[in-house]
Parts: sequence; C-alpha cells; structure tokens
Amino acid sequence: MKIVVLTKHVPQAIGEVSFAQDLTMDRAAVRCRLEDSDEYAVEQATRVAARRLDVQVTALTMGPSGAVAALRSALALGADEGVHVLDDALHGCDAPATSLVLAAACRRLGFDLIICGTASADGAMSVVPPMLAERLAVPALCYCDWLGTAEDAVLGRRDDGTILEELTAAMPAVVSVTDRSGEPRYPRFEAVAEARHKLIRTWSLAELGIDAAHVGLSAAATAVRRITRPDPQPATVSGSDPQAAAVRIADFLTERQFL
Repeated sequence: MKIVVLTKHVPQAIGEVSFAQDLTMDRAAVRCRLEDSDEYAVEQATRVAARRLDVQVTALTMGPSGAVAALRSALALGADEGVHVLDDALHGCDAPATSLVLAAACRRLGFDLIICGTASADGAMSVVPPMLAERLAVPALCYCDWLGTAEDAVLGRRDDGTILEELTAAMPAVVSVTDRSGEPRYPRFEAVAEARHKLIRTWSLAELGIDAAHVGLSAAATAVRRITRPDPQPATVSGSDPQAAAVRIADFLTERQFL
C-alpha cells in the first residue's frame, strides 16, 4: 500500500511576514516550519501503516529549497521517504497551480491513499484536497475527525457535536484530517537523527511534464506584486443630528435584544 502525505512549510510565525510584504520576496527570508495541520496528516499515515502490512509512506512537498525542512520534520514523525518538487517557476503558485503540480507528483509516485491536513496557516482556504481529488479523478473525504481503512476502502468520520457522519470511499482516494483525528507524536531524538539519513528525492517541473508557463506568477496575465492594508475608517452614523443618531443606535440595539 502506498500512502502520500502532503506537507507544506509555512512561516514560523505569520506575524513575521508583513501584511504589505512584497510578494516577490523569497520565503527563504523568514524562518519556516512544518504546517501544524500536516503533522496530524503524518500521524494518521503512520497509524495506518502500523495496522497494515507492506505500507510505504511518502511525504510530498513543493516550494523553495527551504521546504526540505518540512520534509525532514515529516520523516522524523514517521514517514519513510520524501519528495521535494523544486523549481524556480513555482514562485507565486495559487491553489489551482499547486493542485496541478501535486497531482502530477502523486501520479508519478503512485498511490492508494493521499492524506492532507485541512488548511495551511498562511493560506487557510482548505481547497487543495478537493482540487487534487478532482484532478486525479478519485473520491475525496474532507474534514475527517477519524480515519480508518478496510481492505480496499478508506473510512472517515465527521462529528460536529450535533451530527455524526460516517464516510466510506473506495481506494485510491484523497483524505483530509482535522486536529481531532489524533494528537501527533513527539519525535524522539533517535527518529530526528534517523530522518537525516532517509531518502529525499528532488523533482523539477520538467520531470513531471508540466510547462512552467502554467504555474507561478507566469500563469497569470497580471500578477499581484504588493498587498497593502487600507487605512482604517472610523465607524460613522449618517446624519448630522447627534440626538437622532443616538435614537437610531438605541432602536437598533433594542430590536436585536442587546438592550
């Protein structure tokens, strides 16, 4: 059985990257780490591997050279090997381009199960798992609070406290897991040391058969170069009569039972 775990390196603290940061700046300029939600994905992959025979867990990432640190963390948590898609053209990839690259890498690896976290700290969109499943033409079980496998199927469970959903899909499949799926293990010193010697392969876009014009900043007709925060505007109430404005505010609060 082949399991692919998607991993991503994100800034050590989102506050380290200015909101108005030039988007052409290399992410290597800030300290990065393995995305928290991906630790749960690696944990679930290793739990599946412990319950079945002959399971290979591959951690997959894409990004600049610093992204290899995320792979090393995943290897220390129990993944068997890593694959790093590294190409200058990847700079500025959006979610569709990311899913395109990851789908090509998963096809090349071969897989029975792809396990992802829910949403990254820097993107927070939760769209890559279903996009990936769509590109690979396989079922997707998203936001699973529990994950299990049968002989040829993957089982999931979602529980929002009100409704319990039992999910089943035939493998191959894509699954995303939440932070309620099981606490990630703390890597032992021996595991961290062993991770330094595990295999990490590096693939380019050309090796995946992807035209660089279809990803990154070159894929957009006009690229976003800078994001700036607008000046905050004080809340105002239309009208020049303070007494009338106070009455309108009181009526508004009374209608909604705040007063």
